[in-house]
Amino acid sequence: MEEMAASAREDGARGQKQGRRGCKHYDRGCLLKAQQTCEECSTLFGEYYCSICHLFDKDKKQYHCENCGICRIGPKEDFFHCLKCNLCLAMNLQGKHKCIENVSRQNCPICLEDIHTSRVVAHVLPCGHLLHRGYRCPLCMHSALDMTRYWRQLDDEVAQTPMPSEYQNMTVDILCNDCNGRSTVQFHILGMKCNICESYNTAQAGGCRISLDQQ
Repeated sequence: MEEMAASAREDGARGQKQGRRGCKHYDRGCLLKAQQTCEECSTLFGEYYCSICHLFDKDKKQYHCENCGICRIGPKEDFFHCLKCNLCLAMNLQGKHKCIENVSRQNCPICLEDIHTSRVVAHVLPCGHLLHRGYRCPLCMHSALDMTRYWRQLDDEVAQTPMPSEYQNMTVDILCNDCNGRSTVQFHILGMKCNICESYNTAQAGGCRISLDQQ
């Protein structure tokens, strides 16, 4: 390994003296200078070139964000950099999202891909966390999307699915993952609805009980 490195340094020194560099004119180990076109033949290496990241790519309206430290797919005017989140976000989220310091400096809790450098758009959840896909944040368990329509469908399914007689008067304490409220509701196998915000994103917080007059 050391011999290969020494050989490369020697070749590089010779190439620098001879002024050689670039594409088909390139010889092993000669001096390379990153730029968008070849100085000898004007070959275009990439429609987009960042002189900071030394990134060559097709034109995708990319721009370099100094605060993020990387190039992002734009167009630039559609995004702003949130200093607290330390991430470029869509303009429609400016002043309308919950900030969490350095929120993107972690892996997606679902697919485990690095969020900050990923090309996959991360969804900004109402709780402020980021993830690539999913309907519920696995970090705080809040609903990731507006689930109102789905909750109403569950209302219909619960109404059309009566529980057996021995369970019809059974109640259970639940904790709502969306509003963090606690309530006592009728037990149902399809889901328990929060009495406060009407979400079905709930968890059982105690044992089941049957009213005394039914025992």
